[in-house]
Amino acid sequence: MGQSLVKNYIHVVFSTKYREPLIDEAIESDLYAYLGGICNQLECQPIKIGGFTDHIHILCMLSKKTALMKLVEELKSHSSKWIKTKGENYRNFYWQGGYGAFSVNPSEMDVVVRYIENQKEHHRKKSFQEEYRAFLKKYKVEYDERYVWD
Repeated sequence: MGQSLVKNYIHVVFSTKYREPLIDEAIESDLYAYLGGICNQLECQPIKIGGFTDHIHILCMLSKKTALMKLVEELKSHSSKWIKTKGENYRNFYWQGGYGAFSVNPSEMDVVVRYIENQKEHHRKKSFQEEYRAFLKKYKVEYDERYVWD
C-alpha cells in the first residue's frame, strides 16, 4: 500500500495546576480559539474545544504527522505563555503536568461534541476529579491516584 490513510479522533483533557478556577468568562472564548489555532498549525483539525473554570476538553483529529505527546506539549506550553500576557489575574497561570487522551469512535462524535458544549451544566453536578475518574474507568485506564492531580 503506497498511501498512508489515517483518521484518529482524540479527546484530550487537562486541567489547570491544582485545578485552580482560572479560566473565567473574560478569557475562555479567546483561549478556546487560541488552542484551536495551535491544533490547526499542527494539522490536527479541531472539532470542538471547551471546558470549565479549571480544565479544558479538546476534540480534534490527530494528524498523521504529529505525535499526541507533541500536540499536548504545544497546546499547554504556548497557551500558558499566552494566558500570562492577558492580565494580572493570569500571571500565575499553569497547566497540570499530565493529561488524558482518549480515542473517539467516529459514530460517537456528536455525543462528545455535545458533552464538551455542556460543560457548565455538567459541572453543576460533578467535579472535574469525578469527571476525570469516570473517563479513566470508562476507558479502563489503570492509574495511581497519588500522581493524577499534580
